[in-house]
Amino acid sequence: MQAKPKIYVTRRLPDEVINWLGDHCEMDMWESEETPVPYEELERQVEEVEGLYCLLTDRIDASLIARAKRLKVISTMAVGYNNIDVEAATSRGVLVANTPGVLTETTADLTFALLMATARRITESSEFLRSGKWKTWSPLLLTGMDVYGATLGIIGMGSIGEAVARRARGFNMNILYHNRSRKPEVERELGAVYADKRTLLRESDFVVLLTPLTPETRHLIGREELRLMKNTAVLINVARGGIVDEAALYEALKNNEIWAAGLDVFEQEPVPLNHPLLTLPNVVTLPHIGSASVKTRMSMAHLAARQLVDALNGKMPAHAVNRAVWQKD
Repeated sequence: MQAKPKIYVTRRLPDEVINWLGDHCEMDMWESEETPVPYEELERQVEEVEGLYCLLTDRIDASLIARAKRLKVISTMAVGYNNIDVEAATSRGVLVANTPGVLTETTADLTFALLMATARRITESSEFLRSGKWKTWSPLLLTGMDVYGATLGIIGMGSIGEAVARRARGFNMNILYHNRSRKPEVERELGAVYADKRTLLRESDFVVLLTPLTPETRHLIGREELRLMKNTAVLINVARGGIVDEAALYEALKNNEIWAAGLDVFEQEPVPLNHPLLTLPNVVTLPHIGSASVKTRMSMAHLAARQLVDALNGKMPAHAVNRAVWQKD
């Protein structure tokens, strides 16, 4: 009987996923659900495994990959893979797989929910009531910004961007988008209008960031970009924290250069409680829950597991990031 391939899982997964992996692999796992595996432990564990199942919280850098003598595949339970040195993996013939697609609609739901909560000051209003400040109705109490009929600017028109645009149509929003390449089919189907970044920032009432974090997109939104935006505009980031220069965003919000921001992601996660952005009333903050529905997270967990096992069994995973390394036996 052929020996099962050996894998390491960097976080405690739902039992049904663990059991499925156990049927196909010899498995070790970091048993905590709440805390990431320490890097030093990951260094030790990765040396002899053929497969690594990781999360976005794990730093899979060139040094770690170099320690892995038998590694064939890294499967991450995430769409983004900026925590993985794909170039280092590719140079060593290690396949990297991610989990796009299954979280598109759920993340679009969260994006639009965050946009609406920020525009209408939902969390601020709830806290106002709970802290006993609500004494009477008044004409301009906790007034926000209209969503219906407003102009939405989407930076990064991938599958999630398209899903957000579909939701925006239901609110009769004017849709601008900026992307590495134009999407004529999206323009036809959704009435979206392509714009350069400066035009989008100047004309949008809501700017939604949905682009991957790469060296080119790091601090894509900085002081200059924020100054282009309307002083009534809202910035929504559900992509990656590093896309926004947080120091510049803090100054823009504090000085009323833009009206508000809704953030599901931060440059450092978990975000430190003394972070300046957490002191501002016009910032709505979430703990990176873009894909956090039960159905979607289970789908992601299963997909990452299947892709890991597929690669170990000589089958090309459905979502390989670096397909060029694939060689069939």
